[in-house]
Formats: sequence, structure tokens, C-alpha cells
Amino acid sequence: MTSTIEGNETRRYPVSASGAGAAARAVDAVKVYGRGETAVRALDGVSVGFEAGRFTAIMGPSGSGKSTLLHALAGLDPLTSGSVYIGDTELGALSERKLTRLRRDRVGFVFQQFNLVPTLTASENITLPLDLAGRKAEQEWIDMVIKTLRLGDRLKHKPSELSGGQQQRVAVGRALATRPTIIFADEPTGNLDSRAGAEVLGFLRESVTAWGQTVVMVTHDPVAASYANRVVFLADGRIVDEMSDPTTEKVIDHMKRIGD
Repeated sequence: MTSTIEGNETRRYPVSASGAGAAARAVDAVKVYGRGETAVRALDGVSVGFEAGRFTAIMGPSGSGKSTLLHALAGLDPLTSGSVYIGDTELGALSERKLTRLRRDRVGFVFQQFNLVPTLTASENITLPLDLAGRKAEQEWIDMVIKTLRLGDRLKHKPSELSGGQQQRVAVGRALATRPTIIFADEPTGNLDSRAGAEVLGFLRESVTAWGQTVVMVTHDPVAASYANRVVFLADGRIVDEMSDPTTEKVIDHMKRIGD
């Protein structure tokens, strides 16, 4: 069970890790780094589902396991025990080759550091996942993504010729290019000023509301979390709470409660 606190009211209900309607989920996820007395249990039996067509933020104090959970869900870091799924596909059952293909075709990534290829133009960075997969771009879809991200006049520019906000918009476009099952965003506004950050968050939210995209985002920023439909809170490697329809003020208050 988990609890959601709204005002002075606490509502308790289960965090679903069932496959029904989940774009991604973790079941009894455990991740341990190191051995013996120096072992760190970064995830301690986490079970949680992320509904398709929703924007979910993952929050928690430093060291709570939020980035570890995101990386496990994305197939970037294997679990010590337990399982993670993208749709109905269990990642732990895949060979490295099949896992690489799944990440390429069904998962989009947005990182804090942008991770653009410096020798490619903005246009080439956006379509890079398709090029690597040998797939032809759906030009109508790519054009709509570019228009929504307001990158039409920057397509021939290389990353060094773009502002931080523009680079992150290119990264969002790259994540959307393959029409993935889910986008994982790890502190996507961490290197941006407030205005550029708000633009990127607005685009992520629009991808959910307008196109039915699924987004799971790790953030430490209550303002960023307020763009989500739902916030999941971690502490000491465990899910301790969640909140629907968050606001900045509610998230700040809740993080204070978790920190107490």
C-alpha cells in the first residue's frame, strides 16, 4: 500500500505493478552495489507500474534510488533480483543484442547532459536512432515533432551552435523520433535556466496530452514535478508515497515530510 497526502487528508491505496495498462513496471526490484559490509542496497524490493499515456515524475532525497530505478526500467543497469518490463517484455530475459534492439526501437532517452553527437546537425541528431536501426523516417511525424519543438530554423546547426535549451529540445526530438513505447528522462532540466527548462517540460507534457506518449522523469525539482500527472516518492530504496495531480507547493510540502 502507499499513501497520498492532500492537505490534511491521507488516502491509502496500492501502487500497481500489474501489467494491465502499464508501459513499464518493476516487480520486487532489488539492486545492490558492492559486497559485504560495504554493500549498498540502492533498490529494496520496489514494485511499481507506470501507466501508458501518462507523465510520471520520480522524486526522493539524494541516494533514495530514483536514478537507479530509472536506469533499471530502461534496461541500462541490470537488477540484482526482481524483474522489470517494457510493456509485456521482461528485460532480464533478453539477450544483450535483443535488449539493445528494444532500447533502440521502443525506448526514448533524454539526459541531463544532452548527449548529442557533436559532428551531426540538429536534424541528423533527431533522426539518428532511425538511421542506426536502418529505418526510414516517417517524415510527417518528424516534421510535426520539429514544428512542435520550434526547431525549424536550427536544423542545419551543430550542437556547438545551439543554446542549452535548443540542444535539449533536439534531444527530446531524438527521443520522440521512433515513436517509442516510453520516454525516460533523467534530470532533463538540470543544466537549463528556468525559462529553457519550462519549455522542455512543456514539450514533454504536450507529447503526453497531444500524442499519448508515456514519460517517466527523475527530478529533484518540485517545479518540474508539477508538470507530471503523478509523482512517485522514493526513500532508502523503497516507494514511500505517491501523489496525483501535483502542484509545486504540494510537492515541496511532501518532500519536507519525507525528509523528516
